[in-house]
Amino acid sequence: MKKCNAGITILVAVATLFASPDAFAGEKKALVGGRLIDGLLGPPIANSVILIDGEIIEAVGTTETLPVPPGYEQISTEGMSVLAGLWDMHVHLMINGHSDYEHWDKTYADRFATEIMPASAYQLLLAGVTTARDLGAPLEDSLEVRTRIENGEIAGPRLFISGPFIQHVAYPGTEAFRWGVNGVRDARAKVRRLAEAGVDVIKMVDQDEMTFEEAAAIVDEAHKHGLPVVAHSHRPEEIRRGLEIGVDNFEHTGLAAAPEYPPDVMTLLKERTATGRVRGGPLYWTPTVEGLWNYDLIIANPEHLDNDCWKLGLESDTIADIEQSIQSPKELLYFDLTPKRKPTLIKKIHQLRNAGVVLLIGTDSGIPMKFHCQSTWNELDVWVNVMGIPPQEVLRAATYWPAKMMKVSDRWGTVTAGKYADIIAVRGDVLKHINLLQRVDFVMKGGIVYKQDGLIVEQ
Repeated sequence: MKKCNAGITILVAVATLFASPDAFAGEKKALVGGRLIDGLLGPPIANSVILIDGEIIEAVGTTETLPVPPGYEQISTEGMSVLAGLWDMHVHLMINGHSDYEHWDKTYADRFATEIMPASAYQLLLAGVTTARDLGAPLEDSLEVRTRIENGEIAGPRLFISGPFIQHVAYPGTEAFRWGVNGVRDARAKVRRLAEAGVDVIKMVDQDEMTFEEAAAIVDEAHKHGLPVVAHSHRPEEIRRGLEIGVDNFEHTGLAAAPEYPPDVMTLLKERTATGRVRGGPLYWTPTVEGLWNYDLIIANPEHLDNDCWKLGLESDTIADIEQSIQSPKELLYFDLTPKRKPTLIKKIHQLRNAGVVLLIGTDSGIPMKFHCQSTWNELDVWVNVMGIPPQEVLRAATYWPAKMMKVSDRWGTVTAGKYADIIAVRGDVLKHINLLQRVDFVMKGGIVYKQDGLIVEQ
């Protein structure tokens, strides 16, 4: 395997970098020596040994209890924190940090599937995100990119996709990836179309602007097809309506500059979390706080906008266009209310946590100045170092709980025998310094190494 510097722009197409995963399915590997944070509730495992046969974790132990059999390629993880590959539960592969959505949608619509989304996926994978939930893109583009990743034609995280948003009325110019509904019959038909196409989740927004019957029909039809429903929580009535119709997962902290969630909303949340398994499982919430919290810090020090990592896989004209659009961070209208929202975030996070919802790591990655190679570790860092959430809990919100929410915890989410070998490692103690994840040294997905010693591995 050949390594190359992860910081330089790769000029060849991402699709040519990686052979099919089937070509490596028979390889046996052993990760030896690192401190394993397996995603379960027990303490980390020192001097760990992880045996991998093809795509699957065969056994987990220590250097004292699990000798490496002959025939295994040994990869040292000495001095490293080893953990399950990260999940990002709210990404937008079709956008890459550009500040003008209207311009972006018009200019790049015919390049989403061929350039933009593959580049976003590749950047996420190299950042240690081995699974991502892509919430909002044209249906055919989403299906194509997911299939190409599954077939090994391009490199990227395992994708769970929603395809287009479903909302009351699509904003002008966004009809390719936002579908409006007109009546209960149309609402059910839109969900059936998505389900039959093969999406993994239904995304609903502005549910408070629909009739109650339309919104309820969307959730009911999705659940009939075994699909969870995620919904925005920007307004109190969106939350009230969402709880009443049985939404599974809310997105964002919402409520603009309001200092906290209203008492009646908190009562409703606590009533919902009290039902737990009776209602089909926990209530999940993806707060996406990093972009709001760090905005003023970007204005004070915009240097990270020059990091080459977000340029990987993009054409030179695309890169120039994005750079031009974010030259003046303090002037972006997208963030005009953010300074008033920032002081409310800690309170809202703790309200949600105290109400018993299960918080999930998600970033809204791709929104202005939020790049796929940086967003996820920034979210983890804010949760630990600003919100005061224990690192183990934060890591489970980025590994165990996302897999549980998507009903695939039998295959992913922890480093345990029988599951897919989606594993990352960083040099140092990630439980003490969570921001070490800004430089993931080792990335394995399905037993294939994509990054080792901080360098891209070409297959």
